[in-house]
Amino acid sequence: MTPLQRIREDPQKVRDMLAARGFDAPLDRILELDRKARDLRAQVESLNAERNKASRGGPPSEEVKARMREVGERIKADQAELTALEAERDEKLLWIPNEIAPGVPQGKDEHDNKVVRQDKPRQLDLVPQPHWDFGEALGILDIPRGTKLSGSRFYVLRGAGAALQRALIAWMIDLKIAAGFTEIYPPFVTRRETLVGSAHLPHFDENLYRDEDDDVWLLPTAEPQLVGLHRDEILDAAALPRRYVAYTACFRREHMSAGRDVRGIKRGHEFDKVEMVVHCAPEESPAWLDKMTALAVEVLEKLELPVRVSERCTGDLGFTAMRGFDVDVWSPAANEWLEVSSASNCGSFQAERSSIRFRREAGGKPEHVHILNASGLALARLMIAIMENYQRKDGSLEIPKAVRSYMGGREKIAPGEFAL
Repeated sequence: MTPLQRIREDPQKVRDMLAARGFDAPLDRILELDRKARDLRAQVESLNAERNKASRGGPPSEEVKARMREVGERIKADQAELTALEAERDEKLLWIPNEIAPGVPQGKDEHDNKVVRQDKPRQLDLVPQPHWDFGEALGILDIPRGTKLSGSRFYVLRGAGAALQRALIAWMIDLKIAAGFTEIYPPFVTRRETLVGSAHLPHFDENLYRDEDDDVWLLPTAEPQLVGLHRDEILDAAALPRRYVAYTACFRREHMSAGRDVRGIKRGHEFDKVEMVVHCAPEESPAWLDKMTALAVEVLEKLELPVRVSERCTGDLGFTAMRGFDVDVWSPAANEWLEVSSASNCGSFQAERSSIRFRREAGGKPEHVHILNASGLALARLMIAIMENYQRKDGSLEIPKAVRSYMGGREKIAPGEFAL
């Protein structure tokens, strides 16, 4: 059901949804515009019917001719007003978030999320250094030169640090391919229509990088591209589910204040991520949410890193999700959990905006697919977790066993190997 259908059917339910999410949207204006548009459309249809009836009669009298000229002018004016009303209504509808699935925990923010799994931290035989100190001492992380090159919130990986991230990307993609996903390497630049379809526009406009001359945008994540692959298409049911995995750089213009929360590489304007997106039949989406969450967890388990999984509450769902889970990894130096994946069931929300449908049988009525997404995983925070959980007393970094084969069998990174 589209947002407009939901609003028409039960506006109070939509108000309650907005309140539960803590969102402000122009619902009253949408209702006003829709009422005016429907009344005006009925008026235009009545005038068209009058004109059609007159045209089926004999030769018109001068009085009828005059009336038809008046009717034609009215139709033209009313149609122009109707087009303007519907355009404003449809633009404001883009600010209405997805509905909330039954059973989602009630709450205001991430502090009200429901923890469904929480591992104990690894037992370390040292007091771990923060990743920014350890990485720079090891010679694999250079934040000052990243700032010199590109500004604040950028960094450089070098030597085995760069190789470790590359190994993690290849390994995580291979895990998804083994689970039946198809790898996609999309453009890192996308169009307005694609971002509107995935619902990153207009809601996240201020956080996106845009080339105004060409009206194209840098990706905030691979999600818009993996959703938009099938924009304006009707798929065969036999081809579902469509499972995609992609690595991309991601770009976000987040306004970040100074302080502990943004020190190091935890938050940046550019970061790397492996992303999963699934297009499936509606009845299959709840199971796929569990599967995609498990695929995100699998990465941390194979790396032998502590895992926390939380079901997001109504106030932390975000704009597109009807239900979702966060997967976190433990940062021992910061003594906190870091989100490395957010798995979301978006239902038909993005499919409706992108016009992605399927037929259950030949000649059948097209239905909207359900679309889900999950990080698999975000690289910067995964690198933080590895640097802080795998550092050793001699100042070296142990390479997790799961990715050693992707680094030529290398077991550790020793101090002093890399300098610039």
